[in-house]
Amino acid sequence: MERDVLVQQTTHALRESLQIDRVVLYYFYRQWKGQVTFESLSAQEFSIFGSTGPDDCFNDEYAALYLAGRIRAIADIETEPIQACHRDFLRQMKVRANLVAPILIAQGLWGLLVAHHCQSARAWTSSDIERIQAAAQTIATAPCIR
Repeated sequence: MERDVLVQQTTHALRESLQIDRVVLYYFYRQWKGQVTFESLSAQEFSIFGSTGPDDCFNDEYAALYLAGRIRAIADIETEPIQACHRDFLRQMKVRANLVAPILIAQGLWGLLVAHHCQSARAWTSSDIERIQAAAQTIATAPCIR
């Protein structure tokens, strides 16, 4: 219960501060398999609760980048050089701009904190990146997560 409250408060605060359409927590329930377990939305139409990622897109190579602390900022999925399966997946979820931070715990990659802007492209600022990093760190270091 404490974990749920923490994650919901963190995702909501992040969405409000970034002024975007959606923030989700993608939780890994086993190696590189997961789903959206929490979301904060500007409108119910943006819900992707329970969604899983494309199996062939998130692999050991991507996981290694996030395990190393990678923050991924995509200003416009239509112009960013990304894999076709990733672009198609983001289009399916009505994402136009994407910002992702890993939630790292001692045992490894626990989840991803993901910010989506759906209505238009968005140039992510250094303060946006700092905000999502801080939010991911808040979740990762909470006693109810560890």
